[in-house]
Amino acid sequence: PTSAQVSAVPQPGRFRYTLDNDVLTTKQRQFYEDNGYLLIKKLVSDEDIERFRKEFVRICKKEVNLPGAMIMKDESLRSQYGQSEKVVNKVQDFQEDEELFRYCTLPEILRYVECFTGPNIMAMHTMLINKLPDSDIQTFLHPMHQDLHYFPFRPADRIVCSWTAMEAANQENGCLIVQPGTHKETLKPHGYPKWEGKANKLFHGLLDEDEKSPRVHIVMEKGDTVFFHPLLIHGSGINKTSGFRKSISCHFASSECYYIDVKNTTQEGLEKEMVEMVHKKYNMTSVELRDIWNFRARLVQGERINL
Repeated sequence: PTSAQVSAVPQPGRFRYTLDNDVLTTKQRQFYEDNGYLLIKKLVSDEDIERFRKEFVRICKKEVNLPGAMIMKDESLRSQYGQSEKVVNKVQDFQEDEELFRYCTLPEILRYVECFTGPNIMAMHTMLINKLPDSDIQTFLHPMHQDLHYFPFRPADRIVCSWTAMEAANQENGCLIVQPGTHKETLKPHGYPKWEGKANKLFHGLLDEDEKSPRVHIVMEKGDTVFFHPLLIHGSGINKTSGFRKSISCHFASSECYYIDVKNTTQEGLEKEMVEMVHKKYNMTSVELRDIWNFRARLVQGERINL
């Protein structure tokens, strides 16, 4: 369909969000079309996950220098634990780390990614999340949001996130929560939630959230991987356990996607905030949002066309 009105009635041979190939069954394609996400069990091996975990620990201990990466910490815990995984809650933009970036090149991941992006695949945004045990302060609660809010490239239907559980993820330790079918909606205005002193930098959330919209907690085992659309409204709860909840993810896009100008859109405020951060960190002036994404982007399959 070319119009924004997408029929919810299954129309064989008329899939909008997935591409024709022999990887997904018709049932799987229809599930993604209807819900905006698809869970594949035991996709990533225990061996690979163990390698990613070891590299994460090395990064926490500062045994690895990662240019361009943003390492987010809970500063209040540093005096107690020093440099360790008990302090780091996220490693973002690990594209320069050969070991972690292997995740974005795993054939078993790319085989599924191609169902959404086509053969020319860019890895655009990488994250290893270490959800720390939380208190009532809810420091690591990520508000409900749409990932497209952060991306200055389109079309949205040729972007997909691959999110792999590095250990069991459930309601107790803050698994992903999604609102099925919201990928058919438009990009909504985002900003900092009105929680007193609880918002992490750039953890934007929907400004106007529909509390009545049905939610699904995606319970996952180690190695399970969920693929989801960038307009799907999702977030995660707090970790009420004493352990850590690790996951590794990458946003992939077709290299045929193109950059857009976000000025005079709901994403303009985000651009200002990110440009300010880059200016502070690297002392770079005259940077645009697309420059930041250009720096992060890596070709993982096929040829580089626009991005």
